[in-house]
Amino acid sequence: MSRDKSGRNSRIAIVTGASSGIGEATARKFVAEGYAVVGNARNADKLKALEQELGPAFFGVAGDAADETVLDSLFSSAIGRFGQSPDIVVANAGRGLGGSVKDADLSKFEEILKLNVTGTLALLQQAARRMLDGLTYPKQAADIVIIGSVVGRHVSPFSAVYGATKFAVHSLAEGLRREVGPKGIRVSLVEPGIVISGFQDGAGYGEDLVRNFDERFGPLLVGEDVANAIQYIVTQPPHVHVSDIMVRPTRQDYP
Repeated sequence: MSRDKSGRNSRIAIVTGASSGIGEATARKFVAEGYAVVGNARNADKLKALEQELGPAFFGVAGDAADETVLDSLFSSAIGRFGQSPDIVVANAGRGLGGSVKDADLSKFEEILKLNVTGTLALLQQAARRMLDGLTYPKQAADIVIIGSVVGRHVSPFSAVYGATKFAVHSLAEGLRREVGPKGIRVSLVEPGIVISGFQDGAGYGEDLVRNFDERFGPLLVGEDVANAIQYIVTQPPHVHVSDIMVRPTRQDYP
């Protein structure tokens, strides 16, 4: 367990999308490492269950990660519950949308765009501004980790419209890295391949498509596989920056 000499949590993290998949696995790993975590998700019941299971090192804030008042609450909760501003922010909340450019359901696109891009940008802005105020580099690390996707780098035939939102997120990640990296804040992009989680249901992927993924590329990733990459990033010495990691199932050739 990684705590300082006073017994306090050594690092404070905000994790969005913390009720399932990559976000939940990351929150669990951080708590196991002795970090304090403020987790966000829409599912208030799941957050309460995680509070009970993980103990006082985890605090849940329910609400939409694209809502400015929810974002404010994440940072104020870190200070109120754990006594200091977060030095890790994991921008993980997002939703998929199946379908090609020609066939995707555009009635759902505005919501996807708001959560995946506008909400992520709002979180990145708050994280960067607040971290700059309390920066102690090179004594301590400050990390902003952004969950992108392989389809934010390679155009996918089955989720090209969703992929466009991740292309935008990748651009924001690199823009922020160039802006705050020279000041001592590490901005890292994690690009997962196919991860089995609640994401597939939210994206509208049918059982046949998921079964095809497993037959072609399996065993597929699970949330913990990506959480391991995130943990690797944030545990490097403050002067070492792992700016980009792509994590695929071994058999996934494309995208």
